[in-house]
Amino acid sequence: MHATLPQLIGALSQPSRYPHPVQAVELVQTHISWVLLAGEFAYKIKKPVTLRFLDFGTLEQRRKYCEEELRLNRRFAPDLYLEVVAIAGTPAEPLLGGAGDAIEYAVKMRRFSEAGRLDRVCERGELRTEHLTDLAQGLVAFHEAAAAAPDKSIFGRPDVVLAPMIENLSISSDLLRGADCQDRLDALHAWTKGQWERLTPSLQQRKTAGHVRECHGDLHLGNLVLIEGRVRMFDCIEFNPDYRWIDVASDIAFTYMDLVQHQQPGLANWFVDQVLSASGDYEAVQLLRFYAVYRALVRSKVAAIRAAQEAGAPGMDAADAMHYIGLAERLVAPKALRLVITHGLAGCGKTTASSQLLLDDAGANTLRLRSDVERKRLYGLTALQRSGSSLDGGIYVADAHERTYGRLLDLALMLLLAGWSVVVDAAFLRREERARFAALAQRCGATFAICAPQVSVAQLRERIRARHAAGSDASEATLEVLERQLDWIEPLDAQENACRLVQAGSAERQLGL
Repeated sequence: MHATLPQLIGALSQPSRYPHPVQAVELVQTHISWVLLAGEFAYKIKKPVTLRFLDFGTLEQRRKYCEEELRLNRRFAPDLYLEVVAIAGTPAEPLLGGAGDAIEYAVKMRRFSEAGRLDRVCERGELRTEHLTDLAQGLVAFHEAAAAAPDKSIFGRPDVVLAPMIENLSISSDLLRGADCQDRLDALHAWTKGQWERLTPSLQQRKTAGHVRECHGDLHLGNLVLIEGRVRMFDCIEFNPDYRWIDVASDIAFTYMDLVQHQQPGLANWFVDQVLSASGDYEAVQLLRFYAVYRALVRSKVAAIRAAQEAGAPGMDAADAMHYIGLAERLVAPKALRLVITHGLAGCGKTTASSQLLLDDAGANTLRLRSDVERKRLYGLTALQRSGSSLDGGIYVADAHERTYGRLLDLALMLLLAGWSVVVDAAFLRREERARFAALAQRCGATFAICAPQVSVAQLRERIRARHAAGSDASEATLEVLERQLDWIEPLDAQENACRLVQAGSAERQLGL
């Protein structure tokens, strides 16, 4: 194995080279680094490579970027990223942390089980909605705390956003000349440029609004790990600030894209739903597909580089690069739009049913709006924060009801115009409210449907009691609210019943409820 490796890496593959107990050393390679898994620690050494988008060509550059990697990743994983270690001695006789001039540097990390990486968890069929909810909440908190790009910086400027996208396509085109895909790459180039021109005002507005931040930059499933039941981020982009100082929508899009790539479109919907529900940043949806295609093409480029580096090795070709080009093409393909509203009394199962609609969409093209969450957001409350409102007071006065449904209508319009199907989870007790959304669907060329779960009044009362006691849902509906709704509800008429949606499968089973 060591015959094809640099002498230093071959030497560090020996357990005796480490100042702590090591029984065996496992080597993991990427196109820009070697990672040595040794005992309870991992040591990441940067390859002396210079590419269009990074420069590890000198020892000083590699030291600099080791220190950047430590700084950046300690923002969200200080317990995993420990220190930068100088390697002294000679390539044949290296000394980790030894005295004398450094011949190389390594980032020392606390090792975790590779089986916990989300790509491995997903491949075993064990990735769950609760994992992605945890990730979404952690990601939103990280983004909110991350530094925002100064107004006068180049980061997030529309031309700076476009540059790496075109560079990706150029690199892939150069490396894949023999793969018979130039027409496909040209079409993706044209789509990217066209979308960029259309979205330039949004890119500028989001930069001004502070959505361009020092993000992770490489948030695919392989850089997420499940540790003690919690999803943790690691291995962010350190080697190029242009890839890190990005719109938060670009970070979200990478995870979304990778879930689609792992054939988990329902979980991709779920992840985005949880991020947007927590952040309220629904304007990001206008850029989500644009960035998801870019992220697929990033992976295509990386695969093409890796294939070129290992040319001639058994089984190595451009198949992975071509796979991601195909994924980008699927993301670009137009989707049929649907607008679904729920209808029913408190406790009837509207949220469970709307969750199932997210998970059932094989096109990874459905997002959700919840009245309980958006009502609270209008009044500066988080989803689980109690408002302390009376039945007809606080955030439940008549004006609040109108404001809430007005916001849902505005957001649904924005999402539909961005090319996403929408599920609106609200009571929709009155026929006039339902009619407004039916008209919106017609205006946007979307199919309209009504999801109306049915249970007995006794079951409604029991569910409301249980939910109120648990305090783990955005709804504040009480038994008093239910009694009021029983007086108010206007049942679906014949025309509405013709639009009624019949769901297949068990939401409770899918969601682990």
